[in-house]
Parts: sequence; structure tokens; C-alpha cells
Amino acid sequence: MENYNNKISIKSWAEEDRPREKLSGQGRRALTDAELIAILIGSGSRNETAVELSKRILHHYENDLNKLGKASISELSKFKGIGEAKAISIIAALEIGRRRNDTETKAIDYITCSRDGYNLMRRHLMDLNHEEFWIILMGRSQKVLAKELVSKGGLSATVADPKIIFHMALQHQASGVILVHNHPSGNLKPSQQDVALTKNISAAGRMLEINILDHLIITDSGYFSFGDEDLL
Repeated sequence: MENYNNKISIKSWAEEDRPREKLSGQGRRALTDAELIAILIGSGSRNETAVELSKRILHHYENDLNKLGKASISELSKFKGIGEAKAISIIAALEIGRRRNDTETKAIDYITCSRDGYNLMRRHLMDLNHEEFWIILMGRSQKVLAKELVSKGGLSATVADPKIIFHMALQHQASGVILVHNHPSGNLKPSQQDVALTKNISAAGRMLEINILDHLIITDSGYFSFGDEDLL
């Protein structure tokens, strides 16, 4: 447990080093990422200010806020000076920022291209350390009826049961389905399993007169479309 007497509060810093005062006096855009995180942390230790601790954390994550946003409570708590409460504050703040970005994107009611599908689903699949398989259920005129989570898997694979997929499609009276899953590894290239699964589900869809319109693989940096690559 941290010794309270060893903490250095922001109020005791030199005025020019106080990120709260800097934000108040110069505006939020004037602060560095480390200074913003320092405000969340609130205090450092006898040997390290909150800004220095924040810089150390950011350096570990290659100064990439997206990578920091994936960190778990236990991972952040491994840094000396970061307890569970501070780790939760960092995670919560980054999640709020991600959700704000999502809400600034106009709601998608129709999908006319693969990027529309990506924009609809990326908020659900970014920053995950495991695979998830979703489907977008489509009506006529390319209208989105619903999006459903089919299954969750491990780091490298998940299971997508065609029976579950088409049961959901029939419940919503969908005329088309877009398959969507993520690759936590960041590799956008479809695996042989991805290709085989897509062909099997497409074949089953033709029997039920439910078209598989696309299969999207999503990573934190982009997406791959089976439809765009003529792989359906």
C-alpha cells in the first residue's frame, strides 16, 4: 500500500508545473497527454511527480493512447505509484473519450458500402483483447435492422455457428447479413478458417434465400472487406 506521506500533491508543485492551473489559464489544448493523465492521477510520490509518472506510463505504451486504452486495471497497477483507484480513473477517462468520438459519428441507418459497415461496428470491436463475432442484419433497400453479438472467443479465434446466425436473421426477417469479426492481433489478412467459414455461411444463406452481403475483419487500424476483394 502506498504511504500517504510520500505523495506529492499537485498543489505543492511549482506553479508553472501544475497541469490544472495550466488548463485553467491556457486551455485544455495547451496540455500534453502526460499532463492530462497527471490530472487524473492527482499525485505522484516523493521521487516522482504525477507528470513524470504519466510520462513513464506513456513511454511504456509507446506514447500511443490507443494502446494505453487497452490496458487492464491489473496492468496499470503494476506501475509504482498507480493503485487500483488511479488505474480505474485512467481507464474510465479514455473510455469516455472513445465514446465521445463514437457519438460524434452520425448514426448509420443504411449501409451502402463496406466503410459504412466498418463505421457502424468499429466502436464494438476496437480495443478488445479477444475475438468477437457479430452480424449486421439487413432489410430491403440496404436498411440496418439490427446488429447482434453471435459469440466471443479467445485471442486468436472465435466460433460462429451458422444455426445461430440464421436463427437471428429469421427472427428479424432479414433479407441480408453482413458478417463482422475482429482480429486483436492487428492482422487484417483473413485466415484460412475465415475464408472457409465465409464460404460455408454463404452457401447456407443461399438455401434460405438470405444473402451474405459482406464479411468484415476489423482491427484498431482499419478493416478488410471480403466483398471488396471478391471473396464471397
